[in-house]
Amino acid sequence: MFAPLQNDSFLRACLRQSTDHTPIWLMRQAGRYLPEYLATRAKAGSFMGLATNTDYATEVTLQPLERFPLDAAILFSDILTVPDAMGLGLSFAAGEGPRFAHPVRDEAAVQALQVPDLNKLRYVFDAVTSIRKALNGRVPLIGFSGSPWTLACYMVEGQGSDDYRLVKSMLYSRPDLMHQMLQTNADAVAAYLNAQIDAGAQAVMIFDSWGGVLADGAFQTFSLAYTQRVLRQLKTTGADGAQVPRIVFTKGGGLWLDDMAQLNCEVLGLDWTVNLAKARAQVGGAAGGPGKALQGNIDPNVLFAPPAQIEAEAQKVVQSFGKPHMGEGTGPTHIFNLGHGISQYTPPDHVAALVAAVHAASRRIRAG
Repeated sequence: MFAPLQNDSFLRACLRQSTDHTPIWLMRQAGRYLPEYLATRAKAGSFMGLATNTDYATEVTLQPLERFPLDAAILFSDILTVPDAMGLGLSFAAGEGPRFAHPVRDEAAVQALQVPDLNKLRYVFDAVTSIRKALNGRVPLIGFSGSPWTLACYMVEGQGSDDYRLVKSMLYSRPDLMHQMLQTNADAVAAYLNAQIDAGAQAVMIFDSWGGVLADGAFQTFSLAYTQRVLRQLKTTGADGAQVPRIVFTKGGGLWLDDMAQLNCEVLGLDWTVNLAKARAQVGGAAGGPGKALQGNIDPNVLFAPPAQIEAEAQKVVQSFGKPHMGEGTGPTHIFNLGHGISQYTPPDHVAALVAAVHAASRRIRAG
């Protein structure tokens, strides 16, 4: 059904297998920093017009790959498609973030939540299959979802938040309601990611974007436990019979790496506050033994520096991880990425400089 993969470096690194260079892709790589994306969005009329149209979603997913020799593509979509399908009424106003018309703030609203009919998300799965075919084996395709906790933040707050006052008020005053919401979210996310896998996604990523706002203890109880609930339900082989790696990224989660090492996933994403060498020693494992592949973690704002500085900072990240596993079997591996999503103000030629620097520096460190 799908073309054979020509560049499997990303999937190999996810599985802690050797690669000839460190693979790189960027969170939000299909997006507002590219003029061609803005042109396509103008044709679509809105963000959701873009995301719900198979042809447009395919077009913008492939745009960064036409410019840069990236090692993976990521589905163009949004983490809030699942609560939208639950009936919360998602909208994106121009110049503003996402908003829900019907936030979940009381017992009745929580009781009404249920795993959505996946047919309401058919546009996502159609896009996955379309993108996979359009890639024609060039690089693997990553599917994704928000974590149960991150979705709950938006669902209760009704939009992004500076202080998470409403969602944390529910967490502390009615933990029973929060647990009920998180159970529903986790089962919905698992079903959603499994449908993406069936449609052709070759890896899946859980974005726990707001896990880091929780207190120690609360993170383990209200975020990590429900991410694990998702992972327990995920398929491990894709539409083509190949293994589907699972990536978990918790922004602000560096202090809980030991806890996250217990997750049933292959890859842990790291933000820019984490020292890669220490993370490798902590959770990367040894050759032939268990461990997590690591993904990250340059500060996205490095991309506003001149290309020579971008190259120097990229080398620092590659050198911080050190020489990855080489040869047969498995061992510590690294996937280069930003520590969070790329800024819309990033100059595209600076992205080109970063990708070239990572490929060059990572080949040098293997040869050294």
